[in-house]
Amino acid sequence: MTNQDRRQILRMLGVVSTVSVLSSSEKSLFAGDNFIVTEEGVYDLGEFALESGTVLPGAKVAYKTHGRLNSAKNNVILYPTQIGAQHNDIEWLIGSGKALDTTRYFIVVLDQLGNGLSSSPSNTPPPFDRARFPAINIRDDVAAQHRLVTEHFGIRHIALVVGYSMGAQQTYQWAVSHPEMVERIAPFCGTAKTTPHNAVFLQSMRAALTTDAAWMAGDYREQPVLGMKALARVYAAWGLSQEFYKQELWRSMGFDTLEAFVAGFWEKRYGRRDANNLLSMIRTWEANDVGATPGMKGGARRALASIKAKATIMASGTDLYFTVKDMKAEAALVPKASFRVIPSLWGHMAGAGLNAPDSMVIESELQELLAR
Repeated sequence: MTNQDRRQILRMLGVVSTVSVLSSSEKSLFAGDNFIVTEEGVYDLGEFALESGTVLPGAKVAYKTHGRLNSAKNNVILYPTQIGAQHNDIEWLIGSGKALDTTRYFIVVLDQLGNGLSSSPSNTPPPFDRARFPAINIRDDVAAQHRLVTEHFGIRHIALVVGYSMGAQQTYQWAVSHPEMVERIAPFCGTAKTTPHNAVFLQSMRAALTTDAAWMAGDYREQPVLGMKALARVYAAWGLSQEFYKQELWRSMGFDTLEAFVAGFWEKRYGRRDANNLLSMIRTWEANDVGATPGMKGGARRALASIKAKATIMASGTDLYFTVKDMKAEAALVPKASFRVIPSLWGHMAGAGLNAPDSMVIESELQELLAR
């Protein structure tokens, strides 16, 4: 049976509504009687009012789904992206028998505003193109995602929201903005409020990129390559621990020299993205504060205390900007939260699916949470 035949069968069954991605052997379509289906799509939000008051015309939110939505529509896991990532970049947790099990759950990977697939500086027409793209906050991300989930899929109950880094910020916001809807959350390597030290780190990346003469206040004719490389090198120092570099753990990723690692991993990782998009997401990250949610009267403590979901909150033991101390303090405010430390030398990147022992800890904790 060809993939075209499979697509036709799935459409007849009502499983696939837009585009099916059926070619990967890792996403076998037929495993016994279980369909493991993937779908990519873009949901049109129309005129989307941001919290700032700006109305973004022709707004859209992109997504990718894995697995089948059951008849009760209660087997849903939401998995938002982090800075620089698009939905295909974060699938390491997804698959048959994995923590986000495609034979049991309907997983919706949500593309953050600004990531190049959802509405972003790079794909929005004037007057909101490029550097004129309006400021987005995490609540705007969640509002767009909520419309997708409820209007397009008709979902009213979410078994789990899980996210890494900026995905963790969105995870916290989902639990605060929609407490009756979200049963469990698992934010890892990310805080509910950006700390002052974290903000300085973000400002250093912004400064590194925008000092490139090719930047041209965001109206560049070609990507500011030197600035993007500078941003990547700033991130290389902060994204991993001192001990990671001292022990040359980058060799486990197939690099022979430190320079090859920085250029081949960090510069490549961020050089593939649009500069205005990255700066938009940096601005969103810097402004993140779950305490600014309407009704919380500006208090992150009150917002975190309002969370009704069961929670497993995970920090990397060597994260340099989402520190164990900061994450533990926030976790203590969430009523039904368990806090775990990933014993890793991979710094913030412990949550990126790059190191098998770290990934095993995260998968185990997610499986335990889903069993609660």
